[in-house]
Amino acid sequence: MAIAEPPESRARRIGRLTLAGFYALAGAGHLIFTDSMVRITPDWVPMAREVVIVTGLCELIGAAGLLSQRWRVAAGWAFAVYALCVFPANVKHAMIDLGGGTGLSAWYHVPRLLLQPAIIWWALWASGAVKPRSGERGEDLPG
Repeated sequence: MAIAEPPESRARRIGRLTLAGFYALAGAGHLIFTDSMVRITPDWVPMAREVVIVTGLCELIGAAGLLSQRWRVAAGWAFAVYALCVFPANVKHAMIDLGGGTGLSAWYHVPRLLLQPAIIWWALWASGAVKPRSGERGEDLPG
């Protein structure tokens, strides 16, 4: 007999749905703006165009996974690892924009780079992959 999961808190549900929307848009962006994404892919990544397309599809599949009770935890872990893996592309993007004085400013890139650990945590928390221990602040309560 399976143990029933406690109900998802409203905060976690909002966080999960927001994350799913974010990654759905990002996935579509990879497919629509493929050439721009290839430009910021580190040189050591083989078959950069194909990698950008596959990662866009993975973002769309992961976003759908976050909407599924069966797959949301797996999607959360996948997005946490993904956020870690794309960090070099984020650094290259910042170097291109800030080094050439074109593109997005430091006001975009610095917070984006500094918030990468928070994005990893968000994927794990919002998906339910990690839960606070009983009695900890931030514990999920029905609502």
